[in-house]
Amino acid sequence: MSRTGTALLVLAIVGLALGLGLRFAGFSPAAQIVWTLGTLPVLAALLIEIVRALARGEVGLDIVAALSMSAALAFGETLAAQVVAVMYAGGTFLEAYAEGRARADMSALLARVPRVAHRHSGDGLEEVALDALAPGDRILVRRGEVTPVDGTLASATALLDTSALTGESLPVRIGPGASVMSGAANAGETFDMIATHRAAESTYAGIVRLVEAAARARAPMARMADRASLGFLAVTLLIAGAAWGLTGDPIRAVAVLVIATPCPLILAVPVALVAGLSRAARFGVLIKGAQALEALSRVRVLILDKTGTLTDGMPKLTAILTESIDETEALRLAAALEQASGHPVAQALVAEAQGRGLALPVPEAVCEAPGEGLTGRIEGHAVAIGGPGFVAAALGQPAPDLPPAEPGALRVTLGVDGRIVAHLTLADRLREDTPGFLAAARRLGIRRIILATGDRPEIAERVAAPLGLDLVEAALVPVQKVEIVLRERARGPVMMVGDGVNDAPALAAADVGVAMGARGAAASAEAAQVVLLVDRLDRLLPGIEVAQRSIAIAWQSVAVGLGLSVLGMIAAAFGLISPVEGAIAQEAIDVAVILNALRALAIRPRGIAPAAEAA
Repeated sequence: MSRTGTALLVLAIVGLALGLGLRFAGFSPAAQIVWTLGTLPVLAALLIEIVRALARGEVGLDIVAALSMSAALAFGETLAAQVVAVMYAGGTFLEAYAEGRARADMSALLARVPRVAHRHSGDGLEEVALDALAPGDRILVRRGEVTPVDGTLASATALLDTSALTGESLPVRIGPGASVMSGAANAGETFDMIATHRAAESTYAGIVRLVEAAARARAPMARMADRASLGFLAVTLLIAGAAWGLTGDPIRAVAVLVIATPCPLILAVPVALVAGLSRAARFGVLIKGAQALEALSRVRVLILDKTGTLTDGMPKLTAILTESIDETEALRLAAALEQASGHPVAQALVAEAQGRGLALPVPEAVCEAPGEGLTGRIEGHAVAIGGPGFVAAALGQPAPDLPPAEPGALRVTLGVDGRIVAHLTLADRLREDTPGFLAAARRLGIRRIILATGDRPEIAERVAAPLGLDLVEAALVPVQKVEIVLRERARGPVMMVGDGVNDAPALAAADVGVAMGARGAAASAEAAQVVLLVDRLDRLLPGIEVAQRSIAIAWQSVAVGLGLSVLGMIAAAFGLISPVEGAIAQEAIDVAVILNALRALAIRPRGIAPAAEAA
């Protein structure tokens, strides 16, 4: 809250307390003066704010508060006017607190932005501004520091805490050459990294831009609340005018104006929506504004890309067929030689071997035929790996007669000391979390799930077979994905999930576009309304549930708050509530409505353990 607002609140409270003291001491006329003087600064500030709102073309419902204070002063209800002044200033303070509390998790992301980095130079280390970093720079990251840009690990190991970004509570240990996301905290020993992007182009900078823009968009629900607020103003004036006109008692009209509170509309909706945005961010789901949050809550059709979305997006070892060697030794020799290659298949075999805890010797005399295979020596053995034809030619043998691999699978052959000893099959496997995600999505109200991919139909059908999808569309170009999104809108709001550049048009066309942002292309992240910071499809589920429950809480606050306000106005019109009692009741309704809206911060999605939340 601003200093001016705080000063007005203090002045109103002091005026109320001083006036009460004078009245109890028997100085009622003096008390009336003090209460008037305590009300006028708040009323003046309120009138200035109303004029500014009108200049912007906005009709603020603070008009009700201004009318109630003015009417109370005009008819000698100075105590009621002072109470309304205290309540208004206190409500403004409470609103500022609620907004700040609702944005707490997103603000925590912004607070982590590093200001400087430590770059290696010819003379040692130099402290430089983030904007001075360039791809290729070697950067030192000390214990507890936040990684300043995207890059790759140049040290033997690093322990990274990504909880503030992804909601994953446990630190992750990575090895040399692994990707390092900007914004991760160093939870272990000091390490070096090589920058791959400038600061402004890095993951964390994109997150910061999303967070800063998240609350600027006006949701349809918020705009509807604004329009409903005008109707509420009309109802308030109608009840107040009727109470005065039918009874001839202006005090009843004052009481109606005093108890009228539009806070369920002007405060509850934005507070609940911003709280929902903040809560979703805690689970690694960045939602670009209240409009996207509301759209996410209404999704009924889900369209999924395949590669990198339903599947891992990287080849994984699925089978090893050996002839004269055991599987473990075949994988060890293959991965040892593949250490010399940067091909995705090579990286997949090395990762599989390391995941099994195999020690990989250093290859010697390596010769690579790009796109075909490698030859070299491992612990004195002549080793060749690559396509069956390449390995057969390297060994001087005819190509082996092998049954065809399953659609979408890739087979590599391993030769050792002049003999073919194994065939390794790799494929882009279905994500482990995919079946559970799809089942949970249907429980959350998704009625239709479609696979839309550019892959061949036989590959798409193989992937979709165990999933129970409603429709499989394959061999698509980007414009065809957009056409599917537009066609499916007839069945309800559409959510599209993808991770590649080719998905960007469909993401932009959907009611809700979701980008797998942890590894997805920058174009898809920019086009999407929702970005998943964790490379896991099931992390979208808490985002959907938070959106649904945040919207429900907002509507609940509106219904209960306006209902209580209207009941209070009717009671005041019948003379059952005095202006002072009305002011107190009005503040009670405001507090109850705002506290209820803040319940969105405590939403705990089903199936998400407490440990999954960021600390």
